[in-house]
Amino acid sequence: MRAKGDIIIGIDAGTSVVKAVAFDLKGQQLESAAVRNQYETGEHGAVTQSLTQTWEDCASALRKLSEKLLDLPERTAAISVTGQGDGTWLVGRDDKPVGDAWIWLDARAATSVTRLAASPMNRARFEASGTGLNTCQQGAQMAHMERIAPELLDNAQVALHCKDWLYLNLTGVRATDPSEASFTFGNFRTRQYDDTVIEALGLTGRRNLLPQIIDGTQITHPLSEQAARATGLRAGTPVSLGYVDMVMTALGAGVYCGTEDAGCSTIGSTGVHMRAKKVADIHLNDEGTGYVIALPVPGIVTQVQTNMGATINIDWILQLAADVMSMAGSEVTLGDLLPRLDEWFNASRPGALLYHPYISEAGERGPFVNAYARAGFIGLSSRDRFPELVRAVVEGLGMATRDCYAAMGEMPGELRLTGGAARSRALRNTLGAAVNAPVRISAREEAGAAGAAMMAAVAIGAYANMDECIAEWVAPLLGPAEAPDEAEARRYDALFAAYKQARLALAPVWDRLAAQ
Repeated sequence: MRAKGDIIIGIDAGTSVVKAVAFDLKGQQLESAAVRNQYETGEHGAVTQSLTQTWEDCASALRKLSEKLLDLPERTAAISVTGQGDGTWLVGRDDKPVGDAWIWLDARAATSVTRLAASPMNRARFEASGTGLNTCQQGAQMAHMERIAPELLDNAQVALHCKDWLYLNLTGVRATDPSEASFTFGNFRTRQYDDTVIEALGLTGRRNLLPQIIDGTQITHPLSEQAARATGLRAGTPVSLGYVDMVMTALGAGVYCGTEDAGCSTIGSTGVHMRAKKVADIHLNDEGTGYVIALPVPGIVTQVQTNMGATINIDWILQLAADVMSMAGSEVTLGDLLPRLDEWFNASRPGALLYHPYISEAGERGPFVNAYARAGFIGLSSRDRFPELVRAVVEGLGMATRDCYAAMGEMPGELRLTGGAARSRALRNTLGAAVNAPVRISAREEAGAAGAAMMAAVAIGAYANMDECIAEWVAPLLGPAEAPDEAEARRYDALFAAYKQARLALAPVWDRLAAQ
């Protein structure tokens, strides 16, 4: 039976911003409100976030949304929440936090990742979960805590992720979803916890910390009285636990919509590249990298590769220019130069200049894992000027995207793009030519919140299943296909061979530089 009300609220709790977005039951975005969040950095790669502040920010975003929409509490049919993936949000007695969360940027587990990766059980763990080890993940972080700070786990009663923590505050229920449960501690085929995976992580003795798994398209819990007072919404409103933000964004942007061989790339600070596949069609690479993450569609999962540095490479090269230009006397900002990206790209000379976009100080994690990987230009000549450097950086993002899709098997037959960078024609054309596939842009403004809201729409009976919801919420917002330039696709074919050869050869150089 369909719940009363004509609005669904999707909450998307990112690393630095918490958004609350209102949609009508047909998927039209009505209003949104956002509150800036923050995280703290510390020694040895520590990156933490306050659980208490994150919940307060979420509640504040919901109150702000109420200020923009009259009668929001009465009109809300359901709420759904997604959030930043990975990380470890420990909760103890009386549902109180056990310290701050270790979020996905935290790198303290690096030594434990190295140790676990060398274990004879690691390949069996990867075959079950479909997920390569890295410092982002809750499993690796908890394994590291077990070694260096077991008291954290001793004081915890449940290990949650960001969205799970918010769900607990909204409903009083300790739970996680099938996506994060299976890629962290489980099996992507069953969407349940897996004894082999837990044993491979050395956490059999901590299995009691793993929460129940619920699917937010099938199960909701009522908004609690306490949460109603904090948010201004109506107690008893159905709340759906969304899947992890990566797949919610991809779902809202069209990763599973009409074309079986489509890929979906979110080009933000990081690059997230996904293919929706049937479980039987999953190709697990020999390197043991990437993720397999469930979609809220029976029998369908996403295969994922993520590169740590996407638009931060563009920000870096343009900030260099802004710094130099400011030396002339009048201040020039990054924001002033971003609109000129396409202009510089179009003014450049196509050539054989290579750029590996590993600008993140955390190194790279897709399609290979190397904490010491670093960015660099190869093939510079005296003819190259700033526009050629800009072109190389943009083309480097295209090469990295292709590298990620290649690790998942065949290139996608169509590429759907989301993220602010998709507005750049130069970047769109480069990505399309790099994977030699037509590009389509989703007009969906808040894809992550929309993906979560779609789960709630199915849960309350507004749609019989996710396929029906996608047909109305996603398909009409996909723009026309932009065909790749054939000549550029051939050039990128040759360029990619050199790109990959160089990045393989550079690995010992990165190790040597890191030892300095």
